[in-house]
Amino acid sequence: MKTVSVNVMNLCAPCANRCRYCLLSYDGRINAVDPDRAMDYARRFASWLRENRPQMRFLFGWGYSMEHPRLLDMIRCARELGCVTGEFLQLDGMAFRREEELVRFLSELKREGIRLINLTFYGTEEYHDRFAARKGDYRLMLDTMMAANRVGLDVSVGIPITRENIGQLDDLLRELSRYDTVRTSCFVPHAEGRGVSLDPVRLNLEEFEHLPLRQQALLNRNRFRTEGEWAREENLTLGEHRSLTFTLTGENLPKLDKMGFAGAIEHLEKLDDAYHRAVPPLAELVHIYGDPEGRELYSLRDLQQHYQRRFIADHGLTLYDIHDERQSFVRRI
Repeated sequence: MKTVSVNVMNLCAPCANRCRYCLLSYDGRINAVDPDRAMDYARRFASWLRENRPQMRFLFGWGYSMEHPRLLDMIRCARELGCVTGEFLQLDGMAFRREEELVRFLSELKREGIRLINLTFYGTEEYHDRFAARKGDYRLMLDTMMAANRVGLDVSVGIPITRENIGQLDDLLRELSRYDTVRTSCFVPHAEGRGVSLDPVRLNLEEFEHLPLRQQALLNRNRFRTEGEWAREENLTLGEHRSLTFTLTGENLPKLDKMGFAGAIEHLEKLDDAYHRAVPPLAELVHIYGDPEGRELYSLRDLQQHYQRRFIADHGLTLYDIHDERQSFVRRI
């Protein structure tokens, strides 16, 4: 298993939403480090990689949202390090702003080098606000699109679809068509964090195929397939490479510094290796749990984690959750 990238993440920015499928299960509490400490660590890690592991990619990022007094400083740091976060921002969960305030805010982001923002719509207004757990969030998103169009920032839109909101897609797309976007796409919600709670409303193939063809085209069917389609694949595997993410906290940063960068990489790689020694490979999990006739849509990553959770529960295993993005984690890609 070859490690191809290293990410440093600092979850220092509060989010105004409490979305039903929050990947990070955000509850209003912040466990991060001061932005200056995070940026210093990121700069030092990136410098070490350039000298010692130049083949590895590097990313510096932050969350839970982008709503932070030091946002511009963090964008500058990301740009200095050549990270995509110096050009692209996910702007869900921001504080309420009037349109002119949004114009000023987005103009400032554009001056700092941001070229593209992404917004997520969960359905039409009432449903969206309920899903995000914040009344007025839908209108804020539309106002943000309008302001982005005014200042010349590109906008992409993502729409998670389930059997709950699929009937709203027509009305939502009609509303969104009033604005300029570079891309609008649909996706099946992830089954991580609070997203596991959406499993009972996971979209199935029949529901998807009832959509008009122009709407079906918004979902990447190479990425999202039925359980049966995945299960019938020969020698199914999820990637031969991995990406390491170090999620900084007040508790782990001194330990990471003490390990050194080579030691930190080795430590997280060993946690990943231990997890995958204890849990069978994907092809074996499919043999144990897979339903060749399964009609619900999954990404391969979500299907693998679905099976892994079942195996861990069935065997009473206690493992470091290598997928939990609230702590340092690994993605196999």
